Amino acid sequence: MPPSFTTDPELDLLLERLVDVPTELIWKAWTDPEHVKAWFTPRPWKTTACEIDLRPGGRFFTVMRDPDGNEFPSAGCYLEVDPPSRLVWTTALLPGYRPLPADEDPDLPFTAELTFEPIGDSTRYSVRAIHGSRAAAETHEEMGFLDGWGTALDQLVEHLSSQAG
Repeated sequence: MPPSFTTDPELDLLLERLVDVPTELIWKAWTDPEHVKAWFTPRPWKTTACEIDLRPGGRFFTVMRDPDGNEFPSAGCYLEVDPPSRLVWTTALLPGYRPLPADEDPDLPFTAELTFEPIGDSTRYSVRAIHGSRAAAETHEEMGFLDGWGTALDQLVEHLSSQAG
């Protein structure tokens, strides 16, 4: 399925990889809270809570805990849900497409577009982080977007492999 957004190399960050996991399992790993908690945050951080209301306008919520015990909640709103190939959510809106109150702007608002394309028994896994400014994209890149999301993907594959065994 083609993206519904126009890619802007100045504003968007992209991670693409072919993984040896069927698309349906990738979908399940992204849409079942218990699965998300197992792999979503690069170790040694942990995802301690996850809530998913899997529908456009629904909530995607996680709490990440750093090694010192500090917790970082993150709430988003699903924009598109197209099983098993596409998820789009944003941190710039609350569930029900409600704009964030001015005093609750996230540190780094972005929209995540995830696509999962079957290639035989494997999946072309793509994540695009869409930003509103070059400064936001640069900040996300400097925070380690590629390493962090790449490590999370490695953990997702490892988690699903352990489920099969």
